[in-house]
Amino acid sequence: MACDRPRLRNDPRAPVLARLAMSIASTDPLERLEGSLDASVPSKRMLLIVNPYATTVSDRLKNLVVYALQGRYKVDAIDTKARGHATELCQEAAREGYDVVVAFGGDGTVNEAANGLASSDTPLTCLPGGRTNVYCRMLGIPIDVVDATEHLLRLADDWRPRRVDLARVNDRNFLFAAGVGLDASVVERVDAHPRLKARYGEWYYTSVGIRTFTRRYLIRPTRLETTIGDETVSGVTTIVQNGTPYTYFGDRPVNLGEGAELDSGDLSGVVLERAGVIDIPTIIWRALSQRARVARHRRVHAFTGVSGLHVRSLDERPLPLQVDGDYIGEIHEARFGLAPGGLAVVA
Repeated sequence: MACDRPRLRNDPRAPVLARLAMSIASTDPLERLEGSLDASVPSKRMLLIVNPYATTVSDRLKNLVVYALQGRYKVDAIDTKARGHATELCQEAAREGYDVVVAFGGDGTVNEAANGLASSDTPLTCLPGGRTNVYCRMLGIPIDVVDATEHLLRLADDWRPRRVDLARVNDRNFLFAAGVGLDASVVERVDAHPRLKARYGEWYYTSVGIRTFTRRYLIRPTRLETTIGDETVSGVTTIVQNGTPYTYFGDRPVNLGEGAELDSGDLSGVVLERAGVIDIPTIIWRALSQRARVARHRRVHAFTGVSGLHVRSLDERPLPLQVDGDYIGEIHEARFGLAPGGLAVVA
């Protein structure tokens, strides 16, 4: 892919672009990103999948990233065109034998890429292009795009793909968390206003969460039943995690389920049994606290060390479902499972 170095004038992201441009601007074209490259000929094939609508992604930033990565990899860069496109691209990349696929976007883009690479030998990694970038953080990838690009360049000389667990709900894989109930309702409304989501981030989630709770869950909320082994728990929300944390509020981790890690071979999570006026604020406080635990809240049933569970509607009303922060739609039942080592990653 030919890639001219973009101009930075009048770009609203000029500070970030300038950092990356300064990193790659060297008198020797093989000495890029602060001297981290050498004269070795790129041998690994990389497919860079870019979500052009992600919060922090622009054409100029993409071109700068591609220009830098070409010092270590044979890079093909493709923009996604619609929902599900990243999955199709990754399926083709696995068939063609790419050495690595990089998802450049938010957690939704990474999720789609993982669904395309599930059970294959082609590893996945990511560049932060969204607002929260949970999976990047969980893999230990910097959430600054310049630092993350340098990280990928260094990985070329320390190539050690590893396998992590891949969770599943119905026919959709997920990487770190899925939810049925209140959190999915919040994600649904947030996804309907992407500009506000990009501008206000976690504060917009908070305001939507309060409105959704008061309008839909304070009085006569949808009820669900969660079956975990021989145990059945009724409630209003079930959140299942394939790792920790559940998400981030800015730089602060939001902790709900306990125990599961990306390679632990099990799932954890919580069932919110009731959503009262006092319950939600105290649960939020515990989720953000460094000491208090959501699992010990009197209206929360916590579970850990499970390989599967089943959630169904108790009152015939459909239940909202989200995976990795993307709203999927409404369902009447959800079956969760796990594929240990189901995904190869480089991080």
